[in-house]
Amino acid sequence: MSHEVEKFIQNSKLWREEIIKLRALILKTKLEESFKWRLPCYSYNGGNVVIIQPFKACLGMMFFKGTLLKDSKAILVANGPNSQSSRRLELRSVQEISKLAPVIKAYIEEAKALEISGAKVEFKKKVQSIPDELKKIFTKSPKLKKAFESLTPGRQRAYLLHFSGAKQSLTRQSRIEKSIPRILEGKGMND
Repeated sequence: MSHEVEKFIQNSKLWREEIIKLRALILKTKLEESFKWRLPCYSYNGGNVVIIQPFKACLGMMFFKGTLLKDSKAILVANGPNSQSSRRLELRSVQEISKLAPVIKAYIEEAKALEISGAKVEFKKKVQSIPDELKKIFTKSPKLKKAFESLTPGRQRAYLLHFSGAKQSLTRQSRIEKSIPRILEGKGMND
């Protein structure tokens, strides 16, 4: 058990009792507990299996390779519109966790089996288009273009999704301008 996870639980304002219940259930499956991305994370043979994610509306238990799970009970949801591998179980009470305990354990065992087998999620390469506003800025600032191209593909994609997510050109322009210093420093949006 991780000291950092203990501290996380003590400081949790949302879903504390549910986190305690879910954690106890997960630990019975012999997953290794650690604290990654500021959340309780559980792995097997060095591979991440599940992570506990408190949200306002629910307590999420995200399976890193959720798309590979059979999901026989049809209880997993996509983590977001751009998520290609993870799927999340959304929980809302200690009673629900108790009721779903056998299912949760079965899903975890299936996820562990995927880790043992070495199964990998095949990611579809999506070419993310560069917004016109960013193209214009690149023509004026080759230094920025070079800095952007030196970012990892994941960081580039995160910026492009953020910029493109704005419906109005002025908003896209504003988002780009606010991100320029971070891009020039070689940092991603969340670094």
